[in-house]
Amino acid sequence: MRRQFQSALLLGLSALAAAIFKDEVGHIDFHHSLVGLPQREATFYHRPKLGTKASLLYTLSDLGVVGAVNPASGEAVWRHRLSDDDDDFSGSPAGHLRAPADEEWVVTAQGPRVQAWNGLTGRSVWSAEFSGEARDVEVVEVTETSRKDVLALFDEDGTTVLRRLHGGQGTVMWEFRETTKDVPLQVSTDIANIYIVSLHGSPSSYSVKTTSVDPSNGKRVDQWTVGTKGDVASPEDVMFVGGNSAAPIIAWRSKDKLSIQILGTKTKHDIALASDVEFVDIQAPYLKESQARFLVHMASNSGNRAEVYRVDIKNAQIKKTHELPQLPGRGSFSTSCEAANVYFTRITDDEIQVLPSDSHEGVARWKIQSGGAVKPIHSVSEVIHKSGGEYAVRTAILTEDHDWIQIRNGERDWVRHEGLSGSVAAVWAEIPEQENLAKVLAAEVDANPISAYINRVLRHIDDLQYLPGYLASIPGNILASIAGDEPASTTGGLYADVFGFNKIVVLATRRGRFYGLDTGNKGAVLWTKNVLPQAAGESLKVKGFAVTDETGVVAMRGARGESVLIRAIDGHIDEAKTAGSTTPVISSTAIVEGETSAWLLALGPDGHPADETLGGQLADQTFIVRGEGESVKGIKIVADGKKTKKQDIWEVKAAAGQRIVDVATLPTHDPVASIGRVLGDRQVQYKYLNPNTAVVALIDDKTSVLSVKLIDTISGQVLAAESHDGVDATKSISCTMSENWFACAFFGRYRLDDDSGRSIQGYQVVVSDLYESEAPNDRGPLGDDARFSALAPVEDPVAGPALPFLASQSWVVSQPLTRLAVTQTRQGIASRGLVAYLPESRAVVALPRVLLDPRRPVGRDPTANEIEAEGLPRYAPAIEIDARNVLSHDWEVLGVAGFAAAPAVVESTSLLVAYGIDVYATRVVPSGLFDILGKGFNKLTLVSTVLALTAGVLFLAPMVRRNQINRRWEAFI
Repeated sequence: MRRQFQSALLLGLSALAAAIFKDEVGHIDFHHSLVGLPQREATFYHRPKLGTKASLLYTLSDLGVVGAVNPASGEAVWRHRLSDDDDDFSGSPAGHLRAPADEEWVVTAQGPRVQAWNGLTGRSVWSAEFSGEARDVEVVEVTETSRKDVLALFDEDGTTVLRRLHGGQGTVMWEFRETTKDVPLQVSTDIANIYIVSLHGSPSSYSVKTTSVDPSNGKRVDQWTVGTKGDVASPEDVMFVGGNSAAPIIAWRSKDKLSIQILGTKTKHDIALASDVEFVDIQAPYLKESQARFLVHMASNSGNRAEVYRVDIKNAQIKKTHELPQLPGRGSFSTSCEAANVYFTRITDDEIQVLPSDSHEGVARWKIQSGGAVKPIHSVSEVIHKSGGEYAVRTAILTEDHDWIQIRNGERDWVRHEGLSGSVAAVWAEIPEQENLAKVLAAEVDANPISAYINRVLRHIDDLQYLPGYLASIPGNILASIAGDEPASTTGGLYADVFGFNKIVVLATRRGRFYGLDTGNKGAVLWTKNVLPQAAGESLKVKGFAVTDETGVVAMRGARGESVLIRAIDGHIDEAKTAGSTTPVISSTAIVEGETSAWLLALGPDGHPADETLGGQLADQTFIVRGEGESVKGIKIVADGKKTKKQDIWEVKAAAGQRIVDVATLPTHDPVASIGRVLGDRQVQYKYLNPNTAVVALIDDKTSVLSVKLIDTISGQVLAAESHDGVDATKSISCTMSENWFACAFFGRYRLDDDSGRSIQGYQVVVSDLYESEAPNDRGPLGDDARFSALAPVEDPVAGPALPFLASQSWVVSQPLTRLAVTQTRQGIASRGLVAYLPESRAVVALPRVLLDPRRPVGRDPTANEIEAEGLPRYAPAIEIDARNVLSHDWEVLGVAGFAAAPAVVESTSLLVAYGIDVYATRVVPSGLFDILGKGFNKLTLVSTVLALTAGVLFLAPMVRRNQINRRWEAFI
């Protein structure tokens, strides 16, 4: 009977942290399912199923995510992240994506791996891994059999390696190796040969080298070099290498000309470029049966134009057939093939035009109907020739705002905000409606009574303009309240609700673009600003990201010295400084609470102040920073005349062979509702509540020992320490802390609690509670002292220094927990929940604190008092991830880089946003909804019951009164 009660208790605890109800999906949470910015050469429409005309839109993004998008709705059909490194969110190496004609699979190559995927479902068909870095992948369309094979080009430490892989199995059929210092670029094919295009020479002085290989056995047939050294300065100068006989060209740009070589020949053709040309692009057909034509797109500040050329393969000649006129803007061109016909689709800011490859006269033209100027960066198109000479086209365009949109015959079908992907920092900001009123009331308090009264009367008169709208909204609010919905805004725009659920999430991405999301409107993009555009191969590394609620201004400090002040409400940039040679390097930041508002303190290497003039005053505050090498230190910023300098207080160094893998500090908002914990026997165990603490996790790669230390940030004293053996240093190690406890998750060895001495390997989470004393009702050496100094600690002459009592317990979990975080509520009354990302399940989970309580009794059932007072279940060494604890339910959240939590107005609810490749936000109720009615509450029945009782009372009241009067008269008869 007791065991049945224990099972019921555990189920009840899981239900307390139930992630989300079915009718709340999409109502209290939102999810931006993203892939990243589509790469120009790895995005196309493709038919994934034979015998059908339906196409999917495929892409491989700059973040290394391959996926398929439904062109009809813009929803992702399937997605996969090619990299296994879940801790790397600074971008992935360039990948390659190809799709063979009339096949149901697509192939990718990135890093050392080549993979084939089912084009319709995204399931893995086969995978092959080699050494080196993949440079290109192509499909052999013409083979000895009807099967299509894969060509994978690798660079293995200066050795060019080309492998032919079986299209259905991924096995190596043959391998070609050439040990040179050439830089392999791409591979191409025609009916008779395979061509390897590489750069020969030294950096900044290359020539283009072509090697011909026999498709049947991988033997070298011939090789030649075109041009002289110095024609190509870097691999980025090679703009285009055709993949088949329909585009048998190699193109590279050098100075004021564009050089074209026909594959299989040893001569080149030069096309002169105007001096003001800033951008050059080449469009060519991708089907082997298409006509051998290509288009050269040139853009400058004055506009863009194009030239179309025909390739005469037999005579090895290139001839210009016609030109396309210059139009304003940069514009974009894309290619679509239908058998031998080739169409070029031209996109401008306000128009789409379809042109055949043999004429400058367009066959179809549409004006883009709505949404403002498109401003395309690049695009792909699918042109359909209907009967009667009519055409239809749909075009997927990446815009300058990093939006991925599809336009079909001039109409916008959908928009995907792919610029949101790659988020590296996020913060919650209040909608300033209520803050403005608070400022006005505070100003009236400081003013004299007469002026305050006059201001209040004038303010009320001004508020009368909103009275008609308020009266008109009353019926709708009443009906919404009865139906269980939240009241909507009267204007349909940004508004603050009474529960504090509607806020603004401000995100910064690795590309330097900032976003503002309206959480009250399903995460709609309020604004976006390209504040700090990053050069190719670089990423914005955010060291500090904070918001001042009084002003609604978000402050950001970057690792290279970048600084931004941007308004959360509209994205207005108050200040933006880019990285330069004079900007100081930022290693860490700290949020400093001033007298009027908070500000962001930036610290350089080894803790030196990055700014000569600080944004506020520092009152004897100590900050923890990373020191030189593997160490952490406490510093103090002191004034030195008009400047500031750093003063070292203490330093904790890692032991020989150790390295720091994570440092966790208390959240900025971490209120404590109770200083003690009531035990089952009604005694109180007092919490160790020291706001000046930090957790430092160190790993020894040789011994595989993880050391976790709790450090007092004022004195540098180690308050508590733990050691875990057999920890895998190559896997993620994550720590977090809150109130009087901290937690760490890692992959390591777990020793079984029996006499066998056996141990098992698995993912673990260790939670440790801190108390003032091991004995209940004992506050330790400090007692009830109101003051305490970490620099002059109280020391017991017998027991030694006053250290906290550490209660620790570990659990084995079924899958890894990464990016640990803690929920936050307004007063800290609701219990905390441990939030983590499950990379294997692509899910966000919130584990209830009572499930991870180190006081869970070991080897015995809890007593009735322990169940009643503390809700403790019996300790079990393994924790299965309950689906009811998964916040993201059936949504796949890809690549979480971190979490940002914020409290709502109601105490029960914490707001949470997960950012990374995707953006997911939801509400978490770790102790259940105890202060507001849920959507499941039947308000209509309650109101109907009250109205029925009221009607009954009104109907029966006259009858009762008449009956009482008759009884009085009966007394006189």
